[in-house]
Amino acid sequence: MAQKPRSTKPRSTPATAPRLGKALKRSFFDRSVHEVAPDLIGTTFLVDGVGGIITEVEAYHHSEPAAHSYRGPTPRNQVMFGPPGFSYVYRSYGIHWCVNFVCEQPGSASAVLIRALEPTHGLAAMRRRRGVEDERALCSGPGKLCEALGITIAHSELPLDRPPISLHARLEAPDIVAGVRIGITKAVDLPWRYGLKGSKFLSKRF
Repeated sequence: MAQKPRSTKPRSTPATAPRLGKALKRSFFDRSVHEVAPDLIGTTFLVDGVGGIITEVEAYHHSEPAAHSYRGPTPRNQVMFGPPGFSYVYRSYGIHWCVNFVCEQPGSASAVLIRALEPTHGLAAMRRRRGVEDERALCSGPGKLCEALGITIAHSELPLDRPPISLHARLEAPDIVAGVRIGITKAVDLPWRYGLKGSKFLSKRF
């Protein structure tokens, strides 16, 4: 019996990953968290070469009660009080890892939570780690993207401009939307969530 030919239907994943902008340095984060957060939309975030375009973030500042740093330094959040340009990884609800980028001068204890990505690099690895095929579901939330990129507590307190982490500047200016943050019970009225307008790769619509 002749074998059936394999399907030639193209996958939704592009054959080649899009080109990358210049590498961002830690100095990029040495300014107000409210400037850094929207400026991260459209940049590319990779861990060991796996990741994609940042489509959604949230800003947190020590002066408001939703921030982990609000009550001062602890062993868990100590990195937030240090210099900018480092990662802060924590466990959410005892289940999911979440990754943040520390901003502002030492002592400010401000950070940006990375909420969602558009997968562009290493989709096979992401699908294997997440156990899902739909690329829109791979990184559509802070816990999902950490699982897809293989981020754990071992990635906390790492510089954002050295391996295994790399960040790359966006190649064009995106349309950005803002709204209130998600999944918090304090300071819920602050419009410190930013996203890529019209993106299919968000944790929740704006």
